[in-house]
This record gives sequence, C-alpha cells and structure tokens, in this order.
Amino acid sequence: MNDTIDVVIVGGGYAGVMAANRLTARPGTRITLINPRPVFVPRLRLHQLVAGTHDARVGYEEILADGVALITDSVTRIDAGARRVERAGGADLGYDYLVYAAGSAAAAPRVPGAAEFAYPVATFEAAHRLREVLDGTPRTAPVTVVGGGPTGVETAAELAERGRAVTLVTGGALLPYLHRRARRTAGRYLAELGVTVLDGPGTRVTAVARAAVSLADGREVPTEITVWTAGFGVPDLAARSGLRTDAEGRLLTDETLTALDDDRIVAAGDAAAPSDLPFRMSAYAAGCLGAHAADTVLRRIAGEAPAPIDLAFPAMCVSFGRGAGIFQLGRKNDTALPLYFTGFAGRRLKEFACASSVAHLAKEAREPGAHRWPGDGAHRPALLAARRDESALPVR
Repeated sequence: MNDTIDVVIVGGGYAGVMAANRLTARPGTRITLINPRPVFVPRLRLHQLVAGTHDARVGYEEILADGVALITDSVTRIDAGARRVERAGGADLGYDYLVYAAGSAAAAPRVPGAAEFAYPVATFEAAHRLREVLDGTPRTAPVTVVGGGPTGVETAAELAERGRAVTLVTGGALLPYLHRRARRTAGRYLAELGVTVLDGPGTRVTAVARAAVSLADGREVPTEITVWTAGFGVPDLAARSGLRTDAEGRLLTDETLTALDDDRIVAAGDAAAPSDLPFRMSAYAAGCLGAHAADTVLRRIAGEAPAPIDLAFPAMCVSFGRGAGIFQLGRKNDTALPLYFTGFAGRRLKEFACASSVAHLAKEAREPGAHRWPGDGAHRPALLAARRDESALPVR
C-alpha cells in the first residue's frame, strides 16, 4: 500500500479537481494536475463574467487537496506506450495512471462568418474577451445571442438586465429540456427583461456578418455584437495521441471510464464517451464522473475490478439575470418532470447549485471519498442493452 503510484491528471476543471482530491485517499499516491490556467474557472459563472456580475475565478488553494502538485501548462500529446505526457512548456512527465479530464470549449462554428464575426463564451479567455468588447461598445448597440440552451439564455438575460438591447436567436426551441410550462415561464422572464426571442425552425442561423445575422427563413437580424453559444466541442488531444475517440473527439471508454486502448488511462467529464454513449455535458456530470474515475483508478491499483458508472440527473437550472430562475426537476433518465421552481425560489436554488459545484470540490479535498450522487440503476443499462440488441441484428 505504501508503494508510490504516479497519477497525472490532464485538465483542472470540475472533473479533474474532483478526481485529484479523491485520489488522495490512498497513501503513497503522487498526484499531478496539469492545467493551462493557474486558477480554477467555475464555468457556470462565465455568463456572469460577460456581464460583469462575477469574476468566474476560484483559487486552487481553496479547492485542491494538500499534496496535489499543480503544474500550469498544456499537454500536447499523450504517449500511452511509454506512459508519458508531453508538455508545451516543460519536460515530459511519466505516469502509472492517467486521468483524461480535458474538458470542453465552444464547438468550431460551421456557419459562414461565425468564426470571424461571432464571440464564444465557453472559456474564461473567450468570455473575458467578449466582456472587453462589450465594455468598449455603447449600451444602445444591438447584441444578438445565438443559441437557445442554458448558456445562450443566461447570457442574453444577464446582458439585458444590464441595459443591453438583446435579441436571442434559438435556432429551434427555447430551452428544449424544460417542461413545456416551464418554457412558457422562461419566455415570459426574457420578455420582462426586454429580450427579443426568435424561435422556431426558421431561426436556424445560416450566416454571420459584421452587422447582421442571417436566418433560414430569410430574415436578417441587425447586430453590432454577435455572441455564439450554439454547441460545445472537445480538444483533439486524445485523437492526436492516437487514442480511439467518438465522432466528436471524446475519448472512448468502457462503462468503468477506462479507455478502450489502455487500462492505465481513465477519462472523466465532457471529454469522456463511455460506451460511445456520453453523458450530457454539465458541471454536475463532470464532478460525478471525476469521482468515479478516481474510484476506478484506486480499484485498479488495489487489484480489484472497477465498477460501471451509475449516474442520474435529478435537475437542471437556468438563471434569468440576478432576479429570477427556473429549477427544473427531472427523472433519472434525464427528462423533465412537470415540477419546477420559478422566480425568487428558482433563482436561489440555481445559486445554491452553482455554489455547491465548487463546495463539493472543497469538501472532497478535506474528506476524500465524501462525494456521493444519485444512481440511475435502470435507464442507462436499458439503453446499453438496446444498443447491443440492435448491433446483433443480422445485416440485410
């Protein structure tokens, strides 16, 4: 038990920090966390960084366990055969086990003009750049936010609450996860803030120019600043390292989160694709997957069989500025119940969820093994069984 085991963790987000903290439960485990930034970024706050209501920064000293070595650098390649990681700014680093928690960022826009004229918000650097652009633009300048998911809605609401003229282009449904009655409430909250919502199939964005956004139904939306929140992508580190990935670049693993190519590599968070059936990208899922990845590593070190991941999604929440929110309760299969909290109660629950995502990391640093989460138990096994049955059908 006292033999030193080196574990390198690639990525210092929710999944990476949770895994690092949980791994300290084993004496003699030397843990190194590699992250490109010297501070933790709570991504649930990036829309607030854009609006200037939160700095979206937490010092690692507040959430990372004593004894975890933090290296501020980027990993350029994983050499699985040699069990080494190559770094952009330093010497290669060897490992006995590696936790791949590379996270996600904005997906590369495939719409003409979006890469040139639209501003993403999925990373700290992107959100900070957008804030600087907004600070240098008159408040009367029209802002168009593209994307009807939580990031788009929350960004639009924060900016409108600060006096911006905002148009939200959903490209389809507004907040499609929510129960239909909750979606109506969401529309009302946005209207009260002065956000113009363009939704429906005709609102798919077909082009972005410097001063206009073109829609599929032929309309053009005048704009001076376009914010792009439509979709997330993952780094290509796994693919560049010769590891098998899904179509989006996530590292393919089995249900224990162990890489299909190497049982010394375990994945967690947004960049993991267990059984090619990845979980919904979220801070909640990232933390739970990070904890499970650590458990898998600890079991492998102990010579025990790791367990499959069991994870349910009990809720989803959205804020509408600082005054209102919707806390949507869900079934274990990640579909919405006709039960949700709105207004001040919804905002308080949303704020509690954001604070808890960081508090869970700090608690795990003090008490490794403390993090718990609700299990699914039936839905995911059924999906996996259905996929196996489908693949077993004869080809005609």
